[in-house]
Amino acid sequence: MLEAILHGFVLAFGLILPLGAQNVFVFNQGALQPTLLRAMPVVLTAALCDTLLILLAVLGVSLVVLTVTWLKTVLYVVGFFFLVYMGYLTWRSRPNTEDGEKERFSAKKQIMFAASVSLLNPHAILDTIGVIGTSSLSYTGTEKWGFTVACILVSCLWFFSLSVAGRTAGRLDQSGKLQRGLNMVSAVIMWGVAFYMAAQLLMT
Repeated sequence: MLEAILHGFVLAFGLILPLGAQNVFVFNQGALQPTLLRAMPVVLTAALCDTLLILLAVLGVSLVVLTVTWLKTVLYVVGFFFLVYMGYLTWRSRPNTEDGEKERFSAKKQIMFAASVSLLNPHAILDTIGVIGTSSLSYTGTEKWGFTVACILVSCLWFFSLSVAGRTAGRLDQSGKLQRGLNMVSAVIMWGVAFYMAAQLLMT
């Protein structure tokens, strides 16, 4: 049981650590929102989406994505347009202007955007299926659920920690340059992922 839990922790941490649109967006919102509580919608949404993907991978349901060609195509196309749109809005965001309060992402936008970068990123889904889903096949019963819960716990703790780190960075930034830079980096990463997805789709 302990081995399965440790395996889940290490594996999930290795998958979630690399810089990507999801991580940057969570960190960004932690920095841009006036309080940590206001960034909770993005944290909870990202954590819930990851939980859903992990459960689907472990239960084998998400294998449908790998076997239905048109579903993969739809996922890539929708994901591309969502990420391009999100990148555009993030690039335009000016949190330190006089209208900064209006330009901060509302709870609704945070939820929509966090869900899109989590659920409309084919590579994240395929990684979850291919790595976590495949690794879970080594376990049965309580060991399998111990592995699954460990993966989910790492995801939840990671996104909360990212928002705290973002909030700390945001409080240290008095000039607004850091927040503007975060917006630009976040937007570029989103566009990069979007066009990489488009290239992958065209090559299939």
